[in-house]
Amino acid sequence: MFISLRHLPLTAYGLSTILCCMAPNALAADFSGYYRLGAGGTTKGGTQSCFQLPGAPSKYRLGNECEQWSELAWTQEFAQLGDGSTISGMAMGGFYNPIGHMPKFKDSNEHGGGSSRFQQLFVEWKNAAVLNGGNFWLGRRYYKRNDIHMTDFYYWNQSATGFGFDEVPIGDLRYSYVFSRKDSYWQNPYVNRHDFNINGFKTNPGGEVQLGISYLQEPGGSDKHSGWAVSVQHKQAGFLGGKFNTFAVQYGEGPGTGLGYTGNTNLDKENKSWRVVEYFDWQTTKRFGGQFQVVYQKDVRPDGDNARWLSMGVRPVYALTEQFKLAAEVGHDQIKATDGTRKLTKFTIAPTWSPGGMGFWERPEIRLYYTYAVWNRAAQRAADPDTTLSRTGAFGSDRHGGNFGIQAEYWWK
Repeated sequence: MFISLRHLPLTAYGLSTILCCMAPNALAADFSGYYRLGAGGTTKGGTQSCFQLPGAPSKYRLGNECEQWSELAWTQEFAQLGDGSTISGMAMGGFYNPIGHMPKFKDSNEHGGGSSRFQQLFVEWKNAAVLNGGNFWLGRRYYKRNDIHMTDFYYWNQSATGFGFDEVPIGDLRYSYVFSRKDSYWQNPYVNRHDFNINGFKTNPGGEVQLGISYLQEPGGSDKHSGWAVSVQHKQAGFLGGKFNTFAVQYGEGPGTGLGYTGNTNLDKENKSWRVVEYFDWQTTKRFGGQFQVVYQKDVRPDGDNARWLSMGVRPVYALTEQFKLAAEVGHDQIKATDGTRKLTKFTIAPTWSPGGMGFWERPEIRLYYTYAVWNRAAQRAADPDTTLSRTGAFGSDRHGGNFGIQAEYWWK
């Protein structure tokens, strides 16, 4: 049984109906969510137009997000079983609307308009005795999402529509397995995907290694191929007073070149990709925190469409008072491709009201921002028509430009 949510629209009636069905009395319930809302413009006088290097999988976010986005989730416990396990379910709606469009938050015929849909809809059996205290889930869910916050880059993401055995302890290690058919809104065609994970390799005090292997079966149709990928990750807790230092290495062949997603099924085993990820948070004092990242990826393609992507950036945040912070962000992306080396550098300054506190991760925040970016001719040539970096984009033939605006961001559990 699989639940495909690709074309399942979300309405207020639909969400309320599901939540009512998920709300038996006297059992634990939780409402959580996230939103970012804002308005902005360009120094040329138009609607804010965001900066992302053509071909780069991510962009630096601060003062560089051209949409309204919200996620609202309801988690409801259904039953408490005699062995101490519980059965629960979650429904989450995602609401998207680009800046400069009517805030409809629904699918429409408007070019570039908004949308709303179910991001998650699953049931879970937690702490099951038959699984030695592990878990089992079925449906569509966010699962083992490893991301870098400042770029929103999900470099290892096993979210899927399928089922999974989660964090089953055997000895000192924890084992997980997921079978899925679809792992993102854009995936085409559906693919039988198998993800295996082993967590709990203790390397040093506060340090742990995680290992993951993905196998993607060959789908039906002509000129389709199977593929695989492997990811090894070390996480170090308490680094520089922050949450974690994370170092990851990934390698994939064929459709496994998606490195965390299902890649192009037309690629055979001669097509290879590998990636190195290093990032960390710091909170060295109550007032001074931030995040730093380096990502390097190499794509080898027999047809000659090779590419090397390098991304480096830092977001320092300093609290001037208990509720006022000054944030800045500098990010540089470059891609060495057959058509030349594309380059983009972006800088943002953001005075921020932070009633939640002084730390880097404290929310809510309301930010004023100014963003400036510069890019080279190779990036301009590679840009799709009417996109920001193109000659027909917001800045015309210029290879630099700025945005300004205001944004609110908040998450709660």
